[in-house]
Amino acid sequence: MVNEILKNNKISWDKVAHHFNGKDALPSYGPFTQTEDELHLFDDVTNKKVLDIGCGSGHSLRYMSEKGARELWGVDLSENQITTAFETLKNLNPQLFCAAMEKDVGIPKNYFDLVYSIYAIGWTTDLATTFQLIYDYLKIGGYFIFSWDHPLYPHLKSENGRIYLEGSYQKESSVTYNHFKGEDAKMVIPTRKMSTYINELIKIGFSIDQVIESDVSASFDSIEDSVSDRYYSLHKARRFPTTMIIKACKH
Repeated sequence: MVNEILKNNKISWDKVAHHFNGKDALPSYGPFTQTEDELHLFDDVTNKKVLDIGCGSGHSLRYMSEKGARELWGVDLSENQITTAFETLKNLNPQLFCAAMEKDVGIPKNYFDLVYSIYAIGWTTDLATTFQLIYDYLKIGGYFIFSWDHPLYPHLKSENGRIYLEGSYQKESSVTYNHFKGEDAKMVIPTRKMSTYINELIKIGFSIDQVIESDVSASFDSIEDSVSDRYYSLHKARRFPTTMIIKACKH
């Protein structure tokens, strides 16, 4: 079943990849969320070896290069995303792998100063294995930062501006989209509680440095709130966090 989900998600990601060129990339952590310029979660990355889990179009890695990172590594399920990432990172000698994040594809262990994932980690079909691999990739003293939908957010529905809860936050399962981004693309996304993410990190040996439930970025302060029933909207983001961001360290 898991392999079937990965296979179908891979096919679908290749269909929708063009929608995400340059989206959900650093310094952004997520829709309407404070940016790295506001949160300052990354330490100085000068001469650091960095690994991007779910690297997408490569724009977060380019950001890391601009900040002085020495080695750029990335993994993504979509071949089309990886092709775009190589173009985004041309002349920067990136090491990119087209693979599922929950698979060991030979990325070096005890090697990276930092691993990060911007709006990708929640796609994993096996959270414990993915976190274990990330822990293994890191050097002692290295750290892992990831952002993802706040686990409550998928349960928030909006109708004519009235926000209400739907479904069960307590029940962890998955959501299937048959026409993701309006394409003929079937996607399956697991749903998990925030405590599941935190406890899996602790179980593997990470120490939790910060947990952030996002507020709206200051860049939206001058924008007037208007009622919107879109999945991500400023109307909802000013009332509930769209994004969770967690920083964890390997000691």
